[in-house]
Amino acid sequence: MATKIRLQRHGKKGKPFYHVVVADSRAPRDGKFIERLGSYNPNTNPATIVLDFDRALYWMNVGAQPTDTARAILSYKGVLYKKHLEGGVKKGAFDESQLEEKFAKWLEEKAAKIEGKKTGLVQSKEEAKKAALAAEAKKNAEKAAALAAKNAPVVEETEAEAPADAPETTAEDAASTEETEG
Repeated sequence: MATKIRLQRHGKKGKPFYHVVVADSRAPRDGKFIERLGSYNPNTNPATIVLDFDRALYWMNVGAQPTDTARAILSYKGVLYKKHLEGGVKKGAFDESQLEEKFAKWLEEKAAKIEGKKTGLVQSKEEAKKAALAAEAKKNAEKAAALAAKNAPVVEETEAEAPADAPETTAEDAASTEETEG
């Protein structure tokens, strides 16, 4: 029987939640399955993946073919890497203890990378919040200044405040200007 490791969709519209299952390749997507290996929730950041590592490795070793998304999940969790390392042990490239050392080192690096992403997301969220608060404070200050300017008493210019260098025109000058133009 040809088996596949694939995802079964659950959850409501717009909020998918998947079960990682081993199923006969002829069975429908959300139909009958052989074994449930874990779950995958893409709604969180980073995505939440719960996987029975040993059973997934077993099914990969007995020939179950993962779909593209299931392959990405298995790769992310290290199932494909461990299968690759076990192939090296079978060929005699290294022994079991080296396999465990290499895999433990890979797991540590992967955990550090995931933790770095989580802290980066938290920091960017905090920075965005601070920037929004600063922008809001600036906008409030501008509104307060505009309101203060609007409510301030209006000072009118008087003749004493008129500029001194401006020539004063008299009624005679205005009349002579009209005669010359007309």
